[in-house]
Amino acid sequence: MPKIKKTNTTFHVYYRKQLRRERENKKSKSTMSLEAIRYNNGTLCILNQLLLPTISEFEEIKSVEEGWDAIKKMKVRGAPAIAIVGCLSLVVELQKCNPFEKVKQIAAFIIDKLQYLKTARPTAVNMAEAAGRLTNIVNALLKDKNTTADSMKLRIIQEAEDMLKKDVIDNRNIGKYGAEHICKNFLEPSSTARILTHCNTGSLATAGYGTALGVIRALNESSRLDHVYCTETRPYNQGSRLTSYELVYEKIPATLITDSMVSFAMKQKKITAVVVGADRVVANGDTANKIGTYQLAIAAKYHNIPFYVAAPSTSCDLSLTCGDGIVIEERPHTEVTFFKDQQIAALGINAWNPAFDVTPADLITGGIITEKGVFRPSELKQKLKVKCEV
Repeated sequence: MPKIKKTNTTFHVYYRKQLRRERENKKSKSTMSLEAIRYNNGTLCILNQLLLPTISEFEEIKSVEEGWDAIKKMKVRGAPAIAIVGCLSLVVELQKCNPFEKVKQIAAFIIDKLQYLKTARPTAVNMAEAAGRLTNIVNALLKDKNTTADSMKLRIIQEAEDMLKKDVIDNRNIGKYGAEHICKNFLEPSSTARILTHCNTGSLATAGYGTALGVIRALNESSRLDHVYCTETRPYNQGSRLTSYELVYEKIPATLITDSMVSFAMKQKKITAVVVGADRVVANGDTANKIGTYQLAIAAKYHNIPFYVAAPSTSCDLSLTCGDGIVIEERPHTEVTFFKDQQIAALGINAWNPAFDVTPADLITGGIITEKGVFRPSELKQKLKVKCEV
């Protein structure tokens, strides 16, 4: 049988050159995380993730409408990043629009824009949480006789800008707590972990560092990571396009697998833990995340592998008692039947395309990792309330 000669395609050459250029632009190892959001003094740019991994291109967001469109089309995605981009798109408009004469005018403007941003992708709770929090601030300021239109504007701008810094801090704490929990409960002192993850939960889905991928980064930084297995995450391929991009970029040892390989990988590859992100965690611990998460949790429980959800407290919706109340976004069927304008399914076939599924709390056997600690699903609501009161 003739030997097959491996050749470098144009894509591979471009990809390696791109990664090399981006690494050279970083000043130190501590700043080597990719970034999906660039913001400076009222100018907002996002990395168009629809073009990755072949093209790294930032585009400017000049209005709330453009922010909404970028979220809806998934140019930016990941629950934390959606909220940050949404709120910063409001800042962009506030910076550019004509001054408001009355406080009630700017209050109505802000609240109306926030309500609109919530409609872009309803399953991820972070945008709704941020909109609710900023709306409460606006309403509180309205009751203060000393509030002016300008002071309200500056306060909302400051709150939105602070979201960028807070998200990175929270993500580093998530990484720290998650890595420590895995090492303490499932690793021998001298052993290393093999982690299976789903979708994209890293710097491209947040302001930086990441949630589930933040846990992986923390394990790698402490030399307690052996290998990562990431799913391709059909139909939008966030795993193969984005997570693998981040893992290669940061030289974290990793292997890409198809979604249908997860059960066999758990058995054959001796997976230590499964760590995924979340778009909404409700009061009893039920968790909405990228479609395919539910089946990972079922397979993990069968194989007696701890299953973790990593998410900031802003992704926790304690107003819902269980996952039955979560609205599941359904996206166009063409995302299943086409790939980059190329038809991959029989013409005329029906397709069902829910973007998320809900994992029952009893399948989250490792715990829910937040910036405040790692909690069992049954204790999440009480623990978060106590931590907020401290």
